[in-house]
Amino acid sequence: MPDELAFLSLTEAVRRIRSGDLSPVKYTQALLDQIAAHDGQLDSFLRVLDDGALESAALAEIAVKNGETLGPLHGVPFALKDIVDVAGLPTTAQSQILAQQPPKTDDAAVTAKLHDAGGILLGKTATHEFAIGGPSFDLPWPPARNPWNLARYPGGSSSGSGAAVAAGLVPMAIGTDTGGSVRNPATACGIVGMKPTYGRVSRRGVFPLSFSLDHVGPMTRNIADNALMLNVIAGHDPGDPGSANLPAPD
Repeated sequence: MPDELAFLSLTEAVRRIRSGDLSPVKYTQALLDQIAAHDGQLDSFLRVLDDGALESAALAEIAVKNGETLGPLHGVPFALKDIVDVAGLPTTAQSQILAQQPPKTDDAAVTAKLHDAGGILLGKTATHEFAIGGPSFDLPWPPARNPWNLARYPGGSSSGSGAAVAAGLVPMAIGTDTGGSVRNPATACGIVGMKPTYGRVSRRGVFPLSFSLDHVGPMTRNIADNALMLNVIAGHDPGDPGSANLPAPD
């Protein structure tokens, strides 16, 4: 796939899709092709939702042709660290124990916000087992690799999200940060990762580690993209007792 699409910024993708210059179906398929070509080495994704992503992209394309806007992320794919719930899918936290659990019945708050903004879920990304500690080498899923050097670690525990964004597999991804798990992979992979102010982004539907330390944060390739993603996912959620009941300014 041409680098022009693989490394298209989130803000530019939004602009081009809205203008009709870029087909959401073409863009989504291009990213799926990128995953097929490169993720066999990176292992950044635990689950890729090819059919569902293309179906959502087709709906986004119809909306563009009808002059409709689905939201600030209209037609742009995103990925979720696999400790974030998606209705109809299991949340494994990269653990064989949780992999045997039934699929979730509801989206996490952040998943719902991204969907409501017009984003397209491309898949769920690798983490550490239970999103803590270091990479595990005795699980069915191999640990994610750093796209800059496959012999290196991409940081964690939002390892798959960091690697996927850096490699041009997806323009934006959700990570979580309890003790550096967004910031570490962002640093190791050369991208932008934000640990938002506590309570700014709801953690409802996210596998918990520490009530007073868990944060959900955006991971992108530049600051403007990160700000756009944060604007979408921020806001009060009465379903999260730690959510701040304060305005979330731009």
